[in-house]
Amino acid sequence: MTDSQVSGRSGVRSPAPTVQVFVRDQDSQTSIKQALGNLNVQDASFVSGNIETAISVLAQKPSPRLLIVDISDDADPVARVNALADVCEPNTGVIVIGNRNDIVLYRDLRNAGVSEYFFKPLVSNLVTQACSHVLSGVAEPRSARTGKLIFVIGVRGGVGATTIAVNTAWSLAETRQRWVMLLDLDLQGGDAALQLDETPSHALREALDHPERVDKLFLDRAVTPVERRIDLLAALEPLGETVTLIPAAVQTLLESLLNRYRFVFVDLPPSNAARLMQSIHIPAICVLVSAGTLASARDVARWREWLTANTPERTVLHVLNQHGAPDNLPDSEFVRAVGRAPDVIVPYDREIAATSILGIKEAQKCAALSRGLAPLLRHLSGDQVRMSRSLFKRIFG
Repeated sequence: MTDSQVSGRSGVRSPAPTVQVFVRDQDSQTSIKQALGNLNVQDASFVSGNIETAISVLAQKPSPRLLIVDISDDADPVARVNALADVCEPNTGVIVIGNRNDIVLYRDLRNAGVSEYFFKPLVSNLVTQACSHVLSGVAEPRSARTGKLIFVIGVRGGVGATTIAVNTAWSLAETRQRWVMLLDLDLQGGDAALQLDETPSHALREALDHPERVDKLFLDRAVTPVERRIDLLAALEPLGETVTLIPAAVQTLLESLLNRYRFVFVDLPPSNAARLMQSIHIPAICVLVSAGTLASARDVARWREWLTANTPERTVLHVLNQHGAPDNLPDSEFVRAVGRAPDVIVPYDREIAATSILGIKEAQKCAALSRGLAPLLRHLSGDQVRMSRSLFKRIFG
């Protein structure tokens, strides 16, 4: 993701090679080495293996600019390409080789985001041309999946929206090996960096004040690596300054981040949401976080009305946090006030309250929090959501 950055916990993040190749047969390796030699690529890495090997390796390491993988004899190559996409950065170009001369397979692979497919034996000059197009930027990665954008909005202060955003982002990065960015748009009072035990920088303010400067090099220097697969953009600007979010600048930053990360979480304070309605209505998932109080129930209903109905490209999810706290409405009255049951329930638990103030690693050890966030993680990662409707029936009637 970034070439060489220092993380407060992980030390230096190792740079990825420009090209990484996962093939087994010697003839293919020879043709690919000749093609990369023609392009003067000095740091190509060759691993004896196939696409399954690539998935395993890239789940632990940064992605190269160009990835070449072998799908020979794979029973479901498109599914494996999709699995590979989950662990790679969106801007990684992928060339696939195999032993099937099949036009249907070729079309399916291209639709899955592959830059090119070649069947064996390889023709070196064709491989050279395809590699050149990817490495030069002439051929943009044809990823069927760009990054997924998630807005996390507390319907009012104090409902734990930042805790939900931080822990969900961390879990996707650490347990599901996704590349994740956490963007805190509360530039004067945000707590995301605090919960991650990181120090905010001025880079986020600079990116929003001068969006024309936001490019790969800027982001390489601006982001704070938190762990192996999660980065942070946060600020803590002086309280006496006027900080105004300009929608066009936020949009530019989001577009740049979505080209680099599989998931971009935006911790968005409700006071700023009204200024960013254009961004909120682009393809995204809006996660509304509330407590179980009467005021929260009223505000969830208002937010749902304001955000309007779900569309195929934009979904609104409601996370009821601190369920069962002493000041909560009875469940039936809460549902009546909101108009529908919540999508995710995180219980009120002394363990959650105690660990959340000790930082992310302690919070991740909290079983009650992990159980509560599990349905949200499944939804965001694209896994089949098996939320028990009987649970909601027991709780909310």
